[in-house]
Amino acid sequence: MIAYLLRRLLYAVPILIGVNLLTFMLFFVVNAPDDMARMQLGEKRVTQEAVQLWKQAHGYDKPLLFNPAAAGAAQFTDTIFFEKSVRLFVFQFGASDDGRNIGADIAQRMWPSLAIALPVLIVGLAVNISVALLLVLLRATYVDIGSVVILVALLSISGLFYIIGGQFVLSKLLHLAPISGYDTGVNAWKFLVLPVLIGVISGIGAGTRWYRTLFLEEISKDYVRTARAKGLSETRVLVRHVLGNALIPILTGVVVVLPLLFMGSLLTESFFGIPGLGSYTIDAISNQDFAIVRAMVFLGAVLYILGLMLTDFSYALVDPRIRLQ
Repeated sequence: MIAYLLRRLLYAVPILIGVNLLTFMLFFVVNAPDDMARMQLGEKRVTQEAVQLWKQAHGYDKPLLFNPAAAGAAQFTDTIFFEKSVRLFVFQFGASDDGRNIGADIAQRMWPSLAIALPVLIVGLAVNISVALLLVLLRATYVDIGSVVILVALLSISGLFYIIGGQFVLSKLLHLAPISGYDTGVNAWKFLVLPVLIGVISGIGAGTRWYRTLFLEEISKDYVRTARAKGLSETRVLVRHVLGNALIPILTGVVVVLPLLFMGSLLTESFFGIPGLGSYTIDAISNQDFAIVRAMVFLGAVLYILGLMLTDFSYALVDPRIRLQ
């Protein structure tokens, strides 16, 4: 098991290095520091002195990859690449272009993101699996056929429609929940109910269709026919046997998204005014704060790779044959 996990970890290292190099090229080769300074200064006629002062204040006045003016190891460490990219590997995110500590912002903002993402994941998983099992129980009936049509329609609707529609109906018309905002402590639930509800509803179409297909593949296998031959009811067959044997792909889908829950939802947090990492990223893009965007891209890549590694680990736990691959 340890050797298997080490191999997966070694596979992840070059991927993360490639993401880091690609991010560096996009931010500092395609978009030179001088261009970044002019965009941040936001003036039509920006003098070269002003550009140079901005670069010095934000650490962009050094060479990109190699500093011939330095001596020894400083030729490689006293560069923009080392200061802005290599340090990301030890999670030193540095400061944003307006001076805020990015690491402190991430530590503070990940909790509102989790407050939305975790309930959406748990409630959505329970709702999608329950509805999918019900449709499989009523398969080939008008209820099943009509439900599939509705699920396809729900899947085809943009998530933005659910957000705007939910705010208009539940907040503006019915006044059941605040339209936006956030609060800490006990009062936070009032601002989380509507985003969580919309997150669950918007995921029913894709989630239920996927679980329904998964369960339909299982009911045609030999062990299901054997269970029926023993006289078990269809409900018991679905719950005890079909659901149990479908847990591996379900586990895969859940485990791979667990680390990404910290990143939050870009649209949901922005429209509901939730101070999470999703709105943090959107605000950084709007303000052209490349330090924050670069840190969030790297963090997202790390979390995604971590999710894939957790998936491999969960597979190895339930199927020992995978450890030999």
